[in-house]
Amino acid sequence: MTLGFMGDAFAQLLGGVPLTLELTFLSVGIGVVLAVLLALLRGSSRPGAWFVQGYVFIFRGSPLLMQIFLIYYGLGQFAAIRHSFAWVVLREPFDCAVIALALNTAAYGSEIVRGGLRAVPPGAVEAGRVAGMSRVLLYRRIILPLALRQALPAYGNEIVVMLKSTALASVLTLMEVTGIAYRLISETYRALEVFLCAGAIYLVLTFAITTAVQMLERRLRRHMRPA
Repeated sequence: MTLGFMGDAFAQLLGGVPLTLELTFLSVGIGVVLAVLLALLRGSSRPGAWFVQGYVFIFRGSPLLMQIFLIYYGLGQFAAIRHSFAWVVLREPFDCAVIALALNTAAYGSEIVRGGLRAVPPGAVEAGRVAGMSRVLLYRRIILPLALRQALPAYGNEIVVMLKSTALASVLTLMEVTGIAYRLISETYRALEVFLCAGAIYLVLTFAITTAVQMLERRLRRHMRPA
């Protein structure tokens, strides 16, 4: 191992950080919205619960890499899709990676949100009803804020998982951190140094995300701390 080579490799790998973060936050942002909708749909009716259970079973029970391949390579085999408006999105590796990551994290996130919803104190819901809140207002002002506060620590772990899962986007020729690492290894055959640098970058990003989630959690729970 030479420090000069590792410094040069580290500098090149940093060029993939913006794409890694873009994939992470886009997929998590879309996934959060889908997760909340799925969690609400699961409690709305029996057919809705069956649909969500099937969705969660499929996306949690199959490998993420297979899901990426099915969306990017599989859907393009259908002529109806290739001649539809959806092909504008599905022919792009970046868009397919975001879709696959978002659908995957939505399955895990819906279970996290569902746990948060079940942790909402019944007394808070009853207080809202006594105050005359409608069902929509009750969810917007009481149930969802409390549920998301309860689910935040677990969702922080899911964000970290998504950060590391973006490495699979390299199979679609996206040059995020892992994609650049593979390219450097193919050019230099020095896998140890390259992967050490890539691992260090992922560790720093994970630490930053974990710290940000902890700060947000403390901010949301500041009213619970003793004066």
